[in-house]
Amino acid sequence: MIYKNDWRLKRQRKYLQGIRLQWKDFLAYRPGNSSDHCEFCWAKFQDAQLPDVLRQGYASEDNYYWICKNCFEDFKELFQWKVGA
Repeated sequence: MIYKNDWRLKRQRKYLQGIRLQWKDFLAYRPGNSSDHCEFCWAKFQDAQLPDVLRQGYASEDNYYWICKNCFEDFKELFQWKVGA
């Protein structure tokens, strides 16, 4: 895979390299936060039945970082994520 020209890659390796992720329903990190975005492509996560909104994804254990399924598949080897509880 060619990563260096991928527009989605910024500085995520500083905080996402090798972290543990879990597939789960969207849950806001902070009360009052009704949505979040994929750390790579900025797809929107929200607990709502709206078009173009993701309701599930890969999240850090504290729900602070969210990654959509497509970006997870594209970058799982590069970032060496651990998946599971």
